[in-house]
Amino acid sequence: MPLHRGRPLALLSLSHACVDVYQGAVAALVPFFVGERAYTYAAASGVVLAASLLSSVVQPLFGVLTDRWPMPWLLPVSAVTGGAGVALCGVVGSYGPTLAAVAVSGIGVAAYHPEAARAARTAAGGSNTAMGWFALGGNLGFATAPLLVAAVVGTGGLHASPLLVLPALAGAALSAAGVRRSGSGGGLTREAMANGEDDWPSFLRLSGAIVCRSIVFVGLSAFISLYVRQRSGGGEAAGTAALFVLYVGGAVGTVAGGRLADRYGRLAVVRRSYALTVLAVAGVVLVPGPVVYLFVALTSAGLYVPFSLHVTLGQDFLPGRVGTASGVTLGLTVSVGGLAAPALGALADVTSLRTALLPLIALPALGRLLLWGLREPSAGARPAGRRAMSV
Repeated sequence: MPLHRGRPLALLSLSHACVDVYQGAVAALVPFFVGERAYTYAAASGVVLAASLLSSVVQPLFGVLTDRWPMPWLLPVSAVTGGAGVALCGVVGSYGPTLAAVAVSGIGVAAYHPEAARAARTAAGGSNTAMGWFALGGNLGFATAPLLVAAVVGTGGLHASPLLVLPALAGAALSAAGVRRSGSGGGLTREAMANGEDDWPSFLRLSGAIVCRSIVFVGLSAFISLYVRQRSGGGEAAGTAALFVLYVGGAVGTVAGGRLADRYGRLAVVRRSYALTVLAVAGVVLVPGPVVYLFVALTSAGLYVPFSLHVTLGQDFLPGRVGTASGVTLGLTVSVGGLAAPALGALADVTSLRTALLPLIALPALGRLLLWGLREPSAGARPAGRRAMSV
């Protein structure tokens, strides 16, 4: 990639990492809410819901707004907002203000992604691999979150949570620098993308598949730490390690997804990733012993390989509404997974965590069915000369 493109993409990728710390941090805080505040599973999953609910509603709205007007200033503002909410959730005293604080964080994260995805697509110059690096930034933020929360909150308790605002400040500075270096106001030009007709049926099927993926990811994010602690008897360290493996596997999966898509085609890679996820989640839930960590890693790969491909496919299915497509694929469909968390928590309260996680095996299979028969959009960014694998 030319240097003038690589620098802004690197800055935006690092900014993405800083912002997505706050998506991972909410799930990482769940064991501390259970331990320090005696939250039930349902109450703890309600915190995850609060971070997702408003985000799921407002992120497409921000996408629509960025389709109409470039809003590069939104990137640093939203980064700070996302961090401030998580920083406050540990120091407010009761359940209601805690929900409000994580909801504010969710809105900040929601506001960031549509404009950031547009700016990154400009810097990527149509490369799936380059977009994979942008997505990798977010995945590294997720992966870092449990370690950061364990270091800060595990040492100082929930009252140390204000220290968690530091990545947000770094993210704000990085995103502002990335927009300045891109020289494009952070916006993907409408002329560059609006070269085809919007394919809403294909976009909606893709979105349905992403919802299935999201429910699996959010459900495991919320409960894998507690589940592995129960199964292994290894205490807090065992649970934190499992959550870290779930997140850090995305570092390999996301970059691999972009490279594989440039060679074989995006939809072929996405379909096979969903098939892998079915088997991997079954292993997490059903296979006993330390091998659970292997299945967590395979699940992470299956969930993350298609992550950046979802975004570019959505943008190319709706070439006239790139911000809207980014808001839905990065926001609404991902955040909807949080809506299922309270149901999983309530089921776990009346049965067991293992029983509550069993439905997660079927969801990737449903997502795979939704992807059946979809074709690469004509505006796809796959380089000429690459062959598409038929599935």
